[in-house]
Amino acid sequence: MQIVRDIETLREEVAALRAQGGRIAFVPTMGALHAGHMALVAEGRRRADHVVASIFVNPTQFAASEDLSTYPRREATDARMLEEEGCAILWSPDVATMYPEGAAIDVRAGSLGEGLDGAARPGHFDGVATVVSRLFDQVRPDIALFGEKDYQQLAVIRQMVRDRGLAVEIIGVPTQRDADGLALSSRNAYLTDDERQSARALPRALGEAAAAIQRGGDVGEALAAAKERLVKAGFDPVDYIELRDAETLEPVTALERPARLLAAARIGRTRLIDNLAVEPA
Repeated sequence: MQIVRDIETLREEVAALRAQGGRIAFVPTMGALHAGHMALVAEGRRRADHVVASIFVNPTQFAASEDLSTYPRREATDARMLEEEGCAILWSPDVATMYPEGAAIDVRAGSLGEGLDGAARPGHFDGVATVVSRLFDQVRPDIALFGEKDYQQLAVIRQMVRDRGLAVEIIGVPTQRDADGLALSSRNAYLTDDERQSARALPRALGEAAAAIQRGGDVGEALAAAKERLVKAGFDPVDYIELRDAETLEPVTALERPARLLAAARIGRTRLIDNLAVEPA
């Protein structure tokens, strides 16, 4: 696996892969890799001939109060994991390469970036849309893979690709979970042992709410019960727990088409997000 840090070399290496024939899959990450990221790489290998991954801790998607300075950085370990999973190129640029001085590269997330995490983290999805757009311009992949755990992010990226008319297929990969049901996340490392035990209430509360809604139960009552369970488990605050349309992310009060149950809540110092598909009977 080649580790590349400048755009000229990146384009040479990607061109060399294309000269061998076949499609390029791209997996953008911020590092601190885990089995969830490896599932994206594995799916990329199934769908394309070569996989390019990136590691870039993007400053434009962190608010001043968030954990940019403490976000885990462990490139050597991450690179070994990617190589073992069959990744061909690791694109690992610095901030100056991603955001050249004076370059006009801002991309707006639009309405899909409002509400939910967009309300809790103002400007976050503008930063996501900007960096992913920039990465797509650099790598020029045929397909790109993102985890469904970050469902609003996935929706924002799909909209950005449509708006810009980019020739890249966006693939959502199902959320990867530990044996206790907790969604895999780089931020899980911040949890204490006791917090980890309590955090299991998040996927369980979502599962119970989704089941109640699919049985025809009242949406508002199901959401209120889920929030109550999270509060009792020690989550404080519960930023949101909502049922949204799976495509538009508009609020849903009656289950008539595919929807997504999304939640974000903080336990201790760690903010966790999760979501489940909710399908009409």
